[in-house]
Amino acid sequence: MTPEAWHARLDAHGEMHGYHERLGARHGALYTEDSETLLVTFEDAGAIRANGDAATLPFGLTVAGREGWSQLCLYSEGDTWFRDEAIYAFFDRLIDEGFFFEFERVVFYGAGACAYAACAYSVAAPGAIVVAVQPQATLDPTVAEWDSRFLRMRGTDFTSRFGYAPAMMEAAAKGFVLYDPNVKEDAMHAALFTREGVEKLRCTYLGTDLEPALTQMDMLVPLLRAAGRGTLTRAVFADLWRRRRDYVPYLRRLVVTLESRERPMLAGLAARAVLSRRNGPRFRKALKTAEAQLAKADRSLPHARTLPPEA
Repeated sequence: MTPEAWHARLDAHGEMHGYHERLGARHGALYTEDSETLLVTFEDAGAIRANGDAATLPFGLTVAGREGWSQLCLYSEGDTWFRDEAIYAFFDRLIDEGFFFEFERVVFYGAGACAYAACAYSVAAPGAIVVAVQPQATLDPTVAEWDSRFLRMRGTDFTSRFGYAPAMMEAAAKGFVLYDPNVKEDAMHAALFTREGVEKLRCTYLGTDLEPALTQMDMLVPLLRAAGRGTLTRAVFADLWRRRRDYVPYLRRLVVTLESRERPMLAGLAARAVLSRRNGPRFRKALKTAEAQLAKADRSLPHARTLPPEA
């Protein structure tokens, strides 16, 4: 779908259910009015148009629609980190109108550059809950010169209004920052969010694409659902995090990491645990390699139940 056709579809949806507003050349906002719970998402317009959904509607709208919530999606054409005067003015207007006070609960969500925005603009809704997947705290080189992934953004102002995301979360009722501690830059950004009221949730071995992984594990929507109901806690996350045990990319990365660290006992135990539930040549090979390495040291894996036969 072309951007023009997509905007026309958003115009039609907004006219029926709330509003759709273009905010400068690269941003826009789609609002749908429903219940007293509001889900605010920050999303990439290109990703929305490419998601394969015939409706090509924002992710936040699909979640809010299922739950009967109101939703406000701020979208960008490309990764802008939503650093734009038109966005500042839009949130100024919402603040002046007391928009967020109309809702009993407000949840801000985003991933990556959009997670930065969710954290930064949450200051507009005191008492909000923030769910941020791989957020950057800032790209100001005087603070984050160690992050060389987004060099083209070095000239963008991250010091003025709504600038330093961790500070903007001080008015939030609760914040949840999800990251993989093995991704050095993400872990360093997460460290900058260390403050009262912010839970840092480690998603080890998911790598640099947390949002797709959480979606594939059917974790993301339950996390947002719990946030919208005011029940999201570290314990709820821990319960959902158990789903990684059936997520092959996580299991593969776990075994590969243990092999690279020359931990044959742990690599063998992990591979064997996977094979007890599913078949997989990669895991069977890892198990045989671990057993051979242990045998050279006159060691062996603890006794276990019989594994399924090779395919």
